[in-house]
Amino acid sequence: MGEICQSHPIFQRLSGELKQATKASEQNCRDVAWRLTDEAIRICTESKRIQASGEVETWAMTLAQHRLQQCLRYYKLGSKQAPLELHSTLSAIVYRYITPPQVQSSYHARLELIRDFLQGFYVETLNAFRKEAQMPSDYRPQTLLELAEYLAFSERYGKRRIPLARGRSQQLIVLRSQTFSQQQPRESLVDLDKAAEGVSSDSDQTWDDSSLQQVRAAMVAESNEPELDSLRQTVVEELMQYLEEHNQQDCANYFTLRLQDLPTREIEAILGLTPRQRDYLQQRFKYHLLRFALGHRWELVHQWLEADLDRNLGLLPEQWENFQTQLGEGQQHLLRLKQQGLSDGAIAQKLGCKVTQVQKRWFKVLELAWDIRNRSVSGAGASSDE
Repeated sequence: MGEICQSHPIFQRLSGELKQATKASEQNCRDVAWRLTDEAIRICTESKRIQASGEVETWAMTLAQHRLQQCLRYYKLGSKQAPLELHSTLSAIVYRYITPPQVQSSYHARLELIRDFLQGFYVETLNAFRKEAQMPSDYRPQTLLELAEYLAFSERYGKRRIPLARGRSQQLIVLRSQTFSQQQPRESLVDLDKAAEGVSSDSDQTWDDSSLQQVRAAMVAESNEPELDSLRQTVVEELMQYLEEHNQQDCANYFTLRLQDLPTREIEAILGLTPRQRDYLQQRFKYHLLRFALGHRWELVHQWLEADLDRNLGLLPEQWENFQTQLGEGQQHLLRLKQQGLSDGAIAQKLGCKVTQVQKRWFKVLELAWDIRNRSVSGAGASSDE
């Protein structure tokens, strides 16, 4: 590390923060700080978009700080919990891809496959880390700070987006897991525990009985109609993006597993949660799902559910009449304006209020419609069981 490297402002800042936040030696802090600095500068140098922005130094500092925080997060977890945290994060991402959908596999057999896959993936990430950080071919993390640095790199490496055909992309670890799964002999994916353990029935009733039942059912359902499949995929992708933008990665992981229609105990095991922690996460996910479905992207979701305004919000004629009688005068006016296709801004001007107030009032209208629709579904289910 030369004099120019030591005087770089990003290196100075990262080195100082590592000294304050860790118990690592000064040299250890400097080594890690320089590797993080070097990676951030390299990314900014290779990125045409960042180069064209005219704010290369700002981008480099932001990237370096992001990597520093990831490293410190694993450092604070300690040498035992940190690897478990990474394993849990990556397991949640690859769970749905390890076993092909047409092949039955027991929960325990799938966990074994995930462990086998990730062991190989950790070797790949270590080799990638050595290469990108220009480390010796036999380098291994020796200190807690170096371990945290490697674990943070492994998470970023697995989540890298790889360009695919038609402008699509996919996370690297997903592509690796799909290849791994395809290479498994069919016999190893058969449900070996089914006879001994029986089929689990501990499905999450609070999920099924909530007002979000219709979304959940449509999420996990398979469709033979390409247009509906495309809409479903758009909803899934936008919800995942919404969760990530709102710093709800744990909710995104939970959603990924929920899409597989897994029983509660399996989700708890994969995410490393107690029943109480899982229940709290589930409630938080429901909160964000409701905000997404009735607020953030209500038009998209209702179009996908065939419950948009052109279809009377999915209500039958009798339900529609009942729905309208329960609306206040202001809500009825709002409904008419929405039916005219006016934007929230235009409606706000007509009503003399803020756009946020229009959105909150419309949320309540949609919530009432969903309640009426789902009560009907629940009632039909109850009568069919009798």
